[in-house]
Amino acid sequence: MVGSARPVKHSLTLRGHRTSVSLEPEFWDEFRRIAKARDQTLNGLAIEIDEARGDVGLASAIRVFVLNTLKDQSA
Repeated sequence: MVGSARPVKHSLTLRGHRTSVSLEPEFWDEFRRIAKARDQTLNGLAIEIDEARGDVGLASAIRVFVLNTLKDQSA
């Protein structure tokens, strides 16, 4: 069943602080692919997203970033 995978927790380091983020495996795969395509580390890209997210949770901000990146690439 599509979208039935449970979120998987991974640790990220944002400006020297460890945090864990839970995302579905498909989002982790795309997040890693996007970071690699941008020649960034996963932590570096997460810092950019974190700085721009406002009051939104980090996991949600990453999901929206991944979705918007995929939409932009398909346009």
